[in-house]
Amino acid sequence: MSTEKSLKEEIPVPEAIVRVLEEAGIDMVFGMPGGKAMQIFDALYDHRSTIRTILVRQESLAGVMAEVYGRLTGKPGVALGQGAFMLSNALLGTLEAHLGCSPMLLMADLSDNSPFSHHAPYQSGTGEQGTWNAQRSFEGVTKRTMVLHEAVQAVQDTQFGIKHAVTGKRGPVALLYHSTALRGRVGPRSVPSIYPTRYYLPECPPSAVTEHVVAVAKILSQAKQPVIIAGNGIRISKAYKELLNIAQLMVVPVATTASGKGVFPENHEMALGVFGTFGLPVANAIIAEADVVLVVGSRLSSTDTANENPKLLDPGRQTLIQIDIEPENASWTFPCEYALIGDAAVVLSQLIEALRSEGLPSQQTVSFRKARLNAARREQGFFDAPEFSSDEVPMLPQRIIAEIRNALSEDAFVACDAGENRLFMTHFFQTNQPGSFISPAAIGGMGYAIPAAMAAKLIFPEKQCLAVCGDGGFAMTMNGLMTACDEGIPIVTVILNNQSLGWVKHAQGERLIASELKDRNYAEIARAMGCRGIRVQNPENLSRELKHAFSAGEPTVLDVVTSDRITYKHVLSQLAVSPESR
Repeated sequence: MSTEKSLKEEIPVPEAIVRVLEEAGIDMVFGMPGGKAMQIFDALYDHRSTIRTILVRQESLAGVMAEVYGRLTGKPGVALGQGAFMLSNALLGTLEAHLGCSPMLLMADLSDNSPFSHHAPYQSGTGEQGTWNAQRSFEGVTKRTMVLHEAVQAVQDTQFGIKHAVTGKRGPVALLYHSTALRGRVGPRSVPSIYPTRYYLPECPPSAVTEHVVAVAKILSQAKQPVIIAGNGIRISKAYKELLNIAQLMVVPVATTASGKGVFPENHEMALGVFGTFGLPVANAIIAEADVVLVVGSRLSSTDTANENPKLLDPGRQTLIQIDIEPENASWTFPCEYALIGDAAVVLSQLIEALRSEGLPSQQTVSFRKARLNAARREQGFFDAPEFSSDEVPMLPQRIIAEIRNALSEDAFVACDAGENRLFMTHFFQTNQPGSFISPAAIGGMGYAIPAAMAAKLIFPEKQCLAVCGDGGFAMTMNGLMTACDEGIPIVTVILNNQSLGWVKHAQGERLIASELKDRNYAEIARAMGCRGIRVQNPENLSRELKHAFSAGEPTVLDVVTSDRITYKHVLSQLAVSPESR
């Protein structure tokens, strides 16, 4: 079989780069034009029918939107701009992608102004005398960084960058284009030869060793009280169906990590919600009693495991099994009886097949597991906090979250911010369909919700897309609403406005410093930017305004006056704070 070359005629390098993105199925680019990167923006002009270019108001928005695009689609999200500002401003999304394994491309110039690169031109990042070193700087926050000097190299390394971003443990790749590369041309006689991008894309996700899968199936079949812990790896692999199938097939309760929240529907009869430091008591209780724990797509960080409290997870009294695409993640925090290395969706499918051969649980076992879970829910509570119906003013976070859930459609998408508001959403918000919830649980940076919701709305235009943030986080990226207005992205933003950096303030006790915010009417600010803006002060109005917001068809901000009486300590597990719990 012969492999054809990619190009039939000679074309400019920026045009070839954009064709690579097109061939990879990437249909959106997020960025801010400037410097030599403008040459790639110019090439995008001729591909507007296949690639939508979103102008953001600051590179941090591009970084988050690209990270979310990568996490939700499985294709690399592209953030494009000048090198210095992609580094200084786009790091929130980059770090989230790096720690949360989202495929992403940071495409930037070096602003080198060749042939004067060695004379310290303005903004240059070549690392020569009088310049800053872009390669060294990006290498610390990406899976891989490439500096592209030659014309063919610029095209091929764009292909390689996509491959690195989506292969194995996914992550962000920085592509730093030298001006000499961007000025070049490539064609059918180029050396090395340029081939179609499809040859660089992975085809078959990796599977686990069959004998190990069979051994794990036997352990699970013989378990009395097994439990599944699902992490963000389920989302990355899009293993929602496989996770649901194995839970239903074996009648096994499913808890998620904080970063995995939303990968399993929390209204399912076998759902436990989030476990760990800020998890639901019922999730922690069921996991603590389990004899076999199957961990899928999670590294089990200390915030997941209540600081590795042995009363929650303990390989000395529990059989731990881990599924992960990255061998380094397996048996990292705790030693595992078996580590199944491979793609989560593929390995779970293997495991389901093996479990069918081993035999399904008896009716007696099924009844026991369901009765045990229902009893634990009654004893510990399960998304039924009495504060959900509180009429207290200012509104309690629980009541706000209850009204949000009542107003959302079944398939709505929710994006959270960082801080105390995210802890409340993680703990009190009950998800519906899998894949419908996202938060910055890898790096935990404020200012995430608005760009995340915008990216989700671009990917899922038919769905309601909601951003939930605090007043601190809103102030960081409220400029994203200008992009929402300009680009016609009708997200709804709910601000839990308690006039403080809640987590910081409540951790400081009486020694308050740099944690209190002035009361501002963010609804008025939103209106000045071109959005609908409503200030809400009581529960009855919130219910009505949420319904109006989702039917308005334009960006809407609900500035909800929120009580700060409820703090992060109300959702902090005693397993994480009590020495005697060990």
